[in-house]
Amino acid sequence: MAPRTILYTGKGGVGKTSVAAATARRCAAAGLRTLVMSTDPAHSLSDSMGTELSGAPTPLGAKLAGQEVHAQEEMERHWQAVSGWLGELLAEQGVDPISVEELTVPPGMNELFSLLQIKQHHESGEFDVVVVDCAPTGETLRLLSFPEVCTWWLEKVFPWQSRWLAAARPFARNVLDVPLPEDGVLEDVERLVHNLVAMNAILRDPALTSVRLVMTPDRMVVREAMRTFTYLNLYGYLTDAVVVNRIFPEAMGDPYFCEWREAQRDQMESVRSAFAPVPILTAPYLPREVMGEEMLDTLGDAVFGDLAADALLHSGLTQELSVTDGRATLRLLLPFAERGDVELKKVGLEVIVKVAGHKRTIILPPAMAAYETSGARFKDGALEVSFVRASDGATAEHTP
Repeated sequence: MAPRTILYTGKGGVGKTSVAAATARRCAAAGLRTLVMSTDPAHSLSDSMGTELSGAPTPLGAKLAGQEVHAQEEMERHWQAVSGWLGELLAEQGVDPISVEELTVPPGMNELFSLLQIKQHHESGEFDVVVVDCAPTGETLRLLSFPEVCTWWLEKVFPWQSRWLAAARPFARNVLDVPLPEDGVLEDVERLVHNLVAMNAILRDPALTSVRLVMTPDRMVVREAMRTFTYLNLYGYLTDAVVVNRIFPEAMGDPYFCEWREAQRDQMESVRSAFAPVPILTAPYLPREVMGEEMLDTLGDAVFGDLAADALLHSGLTQELSVTDGRATLRLLLPFAERGDVELKKVGLEVIVKVAGHKRTIILPPAMAAYETSGARFKDGALEVSFVRASDGATAEHTP
């Protein structure tokens, strides 16, 4: 049985690592074989757990293990042949060795390799639950959107016909003075593409994976979490809970904190109205730094109460496609997006949606090839795109 995967992300400094570690300890205490892993380049999971972790799962108890994924190690494992070929190509063009090392890895690729560990753990069958302490929201959004972008890039840039390459290599070397990739390079690329596709299937399966947003009740933090929620919906990832951390208790009698508590109350109202119906979990500002078993368990009890930490706390479709009598409607949930923020166009079977600079390409079923866009509207936090069969009098494709 595939493990349940829970990804935690949030703005830096909101307690994301602590909440992830507390979740993992609670899952292990419930008898589940649990791994908590960090893909954040600035690892702090070792400090939180009170044990030095490595790039491989480290036992932390009968049912619990921890891991800090080292992107460089993963990159060398998955990209070595490609990096060698690109390095040779750049070196022959006179690029200095230091720049060659930097340029042989596309931006964001090393962080992406960290996420491939999730696929390995799904295939191993060693764990019932995998809790992931992701990078802060900006990095996480790039990582979660990168697999489909990378797949496209690899498919377009690298040729796949090995026979054609074998015939073309002498020509390329003698005429163009450019070394074409050897079979080992293409095998690395093909293996990576397959891994990316498989990982995407895991991360976008709501029965297997969900994202939980961690925030503090501060205006800037809440607004960033709202934007992140929009983009997670855009990319098709399920958010099953939000965690509001470090809430000042009402019992605090010091007048200094009165205005802080009032401001936090206002932000909690914003959170409740903005994220509904996604469950909102809360934790107070604890009297001591959350490190070590005792404080992590205290935080876990506060966040989850009687809830099972591994439970799927919310489910819902982020996009729906319905077809009736020659007309179709694609509905995309885009909470918090304003009408002017959304750009849309259809090219062939691709619907391209842009929200504030973030883009997602949706591939429609082949049966939609005969349909053209006929309009779009923004309603109740969702973008509804209308299609009509070309034979039914639709106008040319356009950008609503």
